[in-house]
Amino acid sequence: MDDIISVSNVSKTYKIAIKEPGLSASIKNLFSRKFENKVAVDHISFSIKPGEFIGFIGPNGAGKTTTIKMLSGIIHPSEGSISVMGYTPHRLENNFKRSFAITMGQKNQLWWDIPAIDSFQLIKEIYEITDDDYTRTLQELTELLDVQPLYNTPLRNLSLGERMKFELIGALLHNPKVLFLDEPTIGLDVSSRRRIRDFLKYINAEKKVTVILTSHYPEDITELCNRIIAISHGNIIYDGSIHALNKDDIFESLFNK
Repeated sequence: MDDIISVSNVSKTYKIAIKEPGLSASIKNLFSRKFENKVAVDHISFSIKPGEFIGFIGPNGAGKTTTIKMLSGIIHPSEGSISVMGYTPHRLENNFKRSFAITMGQKNQLWWDIPAIDSFQLIKEIYEITDDDYTRTLQELTELLDVQPLYNTPLRNLSLGERMKFELIGALLHNPKVLFLDEPTIGLDVSSRRRIRDFLKYINAEKKVTVILTSHYPEDITELCNRIIAISHGNIIYDGSIHALNKDDIFESLFNK
């Protein structure tokens, strides 16, 4: 089976301005700026098969979100190559954008001041989803997450858990082949996290969506993922089956830093 995602020797380096404290240093900085390089991701390589559910784990600042952003084309790598469904992500070709979705737990993608159903109608037009496909998919997803009574409530008036359910529905309306999830359950209560985990299991198993998940909740990883890629200081330190390692040790070392 061909890889749906291939990452080869990829690095991402940011140039960061250095400024010393004090007024004189600020004035000097206007005319002569100094920079240092910050390596966020350091020559990583991995591949993912269609239908896999990957847990992408590591401490804060390890390079998880940077990698997700490169895979989805939000930023481009400084070195190396990335292929997602045969596309180079940072080129942001229309067919590529129609084939994946990304949901970030700390950033709303639906419109804040209007009801979710209005946002879904806009998404339908943006992705040119047919009436039949839109109706069928929306009904299935909203029933799975039990949010139909909240259709007409502005997003800003919903709880965090309710908003995340609608964010996931919005991400999946166009039936993407790949779903990137960056901390989708952050801040949610136990009940909401469980409901979303059950939903994601269904999407992966029944819809055959390839899922790449970052999370600081060990139960998200252990219940959902059949494989994990662990990253620390921009380097991959483990890539393999979740059943082939000592979970307590790796979660203790990664999540508690």
